[in-house]
Amino acid sequence: MTEVHRRLERMTRQVQAAARVPALSVALHRADRPLWTFTVGGTGSANPLNGDTRFRIGSVTKTFTAVLVMQCRDDGLLDLDDPIGAHLDVPAHGELTVRRLLSHTAGLQREPYGDVWDTLRLPDVDGLIADLARVERVLPPARRYHYSNLGLALLGHAVGRLRGGTWAEVLADRVLDPLGLSATGVTPGPAAATGFLVDAYSDHVLPEPPTDFGAVGPAAQLWSTASDMARWAAFLADPAAVDPAGAVLRPGTLDEMRMPLTVTDETLWATGFGLGLILLPQGDRVVHVGHDGAMPGFLAGVYGRRGGAGTPGAMGCAVLASSGTAGAIMELPHQLLAAAVSDDPADIEPWTPGEPAPERYRGLLGRWWGEGFEYVFTWRDGALRARGADDPAGKPPAVFAPLPDQPDVLRTVSGREAGELLRLTRDEQGTVVRMHWATYRFTRTQETFEGVDFRGSAPA
Repeated sequence: MTEVHRRLERMTRQVQAAARVPALSVALHRADRPLWTFTVGGTGSANPLNGDTRFRIGSVTKTFTAVLVMQCRDDGLLDLDDPIGAHLDVPAHGELTVRRLLSHTAGLQREPYGDVWDTLRLPDVDGLIADLARVERVLPPARRYHYSNLGLALLGHAVGRLRGGTWAEVLADRVLDPLGLSATGVTPGPAAATGFLVDAYSDHVLPEPPTDFGAVGPAAQLWSTASDMARWAAFLADPAAVDPAGAVLRPGTLDEMRMPLTVTDETLWATGFGLGLILLPQGDRVVHVGHDGAMPGFLAGVYGRRGGAGTPGAMGCAVLASSGTAGAIMELPHQLLAAAVSDDPADIEPWTPGEPAPERYRGLLGRWWGEGFEYVFTWRDGALRARGADDPAGKPPAVFAPLPDQPDVLRTVSGREAGELLRLTRDEQGTVVRMHWATYRFTRTQETFEGVDFRGSAPA
């Protein structure tokens, strides 16, 4: 066992003991090291606790449903701004859009109609849809973040209708099988951990009743292992490494899902929410992306890590617990990810010389001025890039790509002013003498907006 693994194991043991978790299973996935797994505790049955033990992952299920929705969008089966009623025959709330439901900004009430947490009896699909006539829209759409299991359930059933199957069938065919998540499914299997409620004032535990979430399954039904979920977290953070062929989803689509659309608390901007994904900034341009899960007797935290010095590719962590009240485990995946990078950062790849910039762009490399600020244009990794001269080292550059058949007009494909055009102006000798980026003029010397520089030249 390495020193890094000893530290991760000790961190896990400390949380299990302090939070009094009957069974705790963790896994850490990264592209440059073997999978690390660890378990502590017992299953609550004759079955031994090991890396194959399944736990309820609750709302982590929503990330799978979100990926299925984005697959449908990429395949042209729906648009994110379509009303849900265009894809599901509903008696009410059909005007709420796919995007709003996916980002929990539709204003739909949290749960299906009725006191489902009292009865633990969930409706079938027909009943869920019929009961929409009695469901409230508790906030106007786009007003603020309001979490809704019901909203994600509707999206899951819309995906099933569009694909010609049930949500569970489509999930297995289009996500679980292609990614090799063979231990993930809608049933616990024969060797699952028992979920417990731990008494607040003694060491006694009581088993929570097993629940089938019925038609709300697309929001919370799945069971899985820590190793499967660590791989899933790695996929959400770095799909190009986990799924290089793009069999499940294009990396650009995951980029879109990770773009924050709202904050979860309007007074404390600590957590963002994208398209079905929780986004937790960690400082120094690091973000953890994934989801938490809670069901009777179970808690789960499944997150991938992106950005920052030392972060390897395909890094994901899963923490699965058989206690419904051990809130401390929700911080453990973030602590394990940070410790793994701190103690065992990714190897530094050596720089190697590359090809020169195309002759057409060589003359524009170097320093330019726009809006009174200095920028540096370079050619790196086969693309034109730009950075503010005073940008911090970790800030990503703007990256450009020429338009087809218009080599002097380039699109900003990422970074500052993403989506905007960069236009090059050349003199009679073909030298680039001026550029316009997002319509702002860029020149070789610092100039006023009237075109006067400090050497006293006339306005351009």
